[in-house]
Amino acid sequence: MTSFNRSTSRRLRKLTQIPSVWEGDRRPLSSSQTQHLDSETKGECILWVDGTQGIVRGMDVVPPESGPEAIVRTLMRAMENPHSPAKAARPQRIVVRDREIQFYLRGVLQDLDIAIDYSPELPLIDELFRGFSEILDSQVPELPPQYAQALREKALAMWQIAPWELLEEQQILSIEINKWDVGTLYASVMGMLGMEYGVLLYRAEESLKQFRATILREDESQGHLEEAFLKQDCLFLTFEHADESEDTEDEEFEDLAELPLSEIQPTFGNIHPLEGLRSVLYDEEALIVYVALEGLCRFLRDHRRQLGGDSFPCASRRYRISLPVTSDESTKSVSITVSTMPQLATELEEMAGYDIEEDDEIESHIDPIFRSLRDDLIPEDSFLSLGVVSWEMLEYLHQGVKYYKAGEIKPAGDGLPVILIQTSRPKAKTVIENIEKAGGLKAICFNPGSDPLGGDRYDLGLLQTQNGELFLFGEFLDDDPIHVEARKKWNQRCKHTKGYCGLIIARGLTGSARGNPQLRDMMALFEARSLSPQDLGIGTLQLMPQLQFE
Repeated sequence: MTSFNRSTSRRLRKLTQIPSVWEGDRRPLSSSQTQHLDSETKGECILWVDGTQGIVRGMDVVPPESGPEAIVRTLMRAMENPHSPAKAARPQRIVVRDREIQFYLRGVLQDLDIAIDYSPELPLIDELFRGFSEILDSQVPELPPQYAQALREKALAMWQIAPWELLEEQQILSIEINKWDVGTLYASVMGMLGMEYGVLLYRAEESLKQFRATILREDESQGHLEEAFLKQDCLFLTFEHADESEDTEDEEFEDLAELPLSEIQPTFGNIHPLEGLRSVLYDEEALIVYVALEGLCRFLRDHRRQLGGDSFPCASRRYRISLPVTSDESTKSVSITVSTMPQLATELEEMAGYDIEEDDEIESHIDPIFRSLRDDLIPEDSFLSLGVVSWEMLEYLHQGVKYYKAGEIKPAGDGLPVILIQTSRPKAKTVIENIEKAGGLKAICFNPGSDPLGGDRYDLGLLQTQNGELFLFGEFLDDDPIHVEARKKWNQRCKHTKGYCGLIIARGLTGSARGNPQLRDMMALFEARSLSPQDLGIGTLQLMPQLQFE
């Protein structure tokens, strides 16, 4: 058994001994509302109170696995540094209700002239813990217990569907419910930029418009933006990294979409001009969100191909949603209608001032050959590889990712030769959008290049878009044996496919997916033609300062 140092014992004996009886105990901090929490969040409370004066002298919350030393540490603080208004002192007698604690304290405190007694009841501490329990029981949980599991499961189903891969924030879906005093909700999906992921369910179309109009004003201060945020009228579902203990302040931005499902934590809440932000859903609100999420999940699955197109389609479907089995509602299902709102999307786009005509005048003064040679399409830190996609996998890609067809490809050989570009999700999204703005991908080329100063020769990988521009995607040393072998296979496969090849844009630059993206990591497939240097007709490119190949 650990005992005090002699110097500590002498210091404690110098404290004034007062004719008081102190009660001490250690009990779990739990209640009927907190039983579902992890043991890390429960803890145990250690209390030392002066039963004579009726005051708390010391209190600590410790992990459940803490040893008996914890109760002694709290006792020492209760003697030397008690809570106000108590003064430093040691008692004549201590009463505990645990035999083990009694015998432990007798051994540790034997030099302090303090009697250690046992009592099955501690009136003052019992009363305090009853008060703690009432407070815990009166706290409103973030989700109604009877709906919590169903809501979390529905939220994770929404995460796996990934609506932000299909919808931009201004592409609104209406959800007509007509129950629980709610007519129609207006769903705005966040996440296409790879920053914040979630679904906002506005109770009024006007609230949505007002908020977007406010945040688009360039002269709005941060204070006004916060006020506008709190004036929204919506329910929300957002997603966070489940491990909040990691300090990510100084780390590179991490896209949640690249994390496994086990590390995703859904968060629910409500925003109202008169309530502000509330991270709690009450019974009816929980049912509203559950029904809305289930309707959205079904609609997105049914219309995924339409929603993944270039335009925001006009679509609507009616669903009957079964309520959770734990619901107290007399009706067990609700009929809802989910619809796209292309007219509202157009209005919101006009509000944002979207304009696709950029830099036309500048480009008209640049020589056509040299204007097309650019190196700003593919991010510098991307993972690049030459490979092949089997014909079976190609069918899955046609159905599961953004697919841009180049022609009728007849399966021949071991598959379609492809260039894989893997980067972070936000950067991948930007690459796809830039290729789309250029009219799509026309061809993939390898062209000779040289460094007159260093004497090195290169094989330059180039992407040609439909508007005639050329983008550098890779520089390979001409005598690199790995690249030489990869180029041989590339040429052979292109012969089998009659010149057809592809470009795959994938996310997952870090972690286990790097270099080995799964189907869910692939965001777009651009089919194109393979061009030889002779077809391209620009000759050997030389490394010059203004070209900045490196």
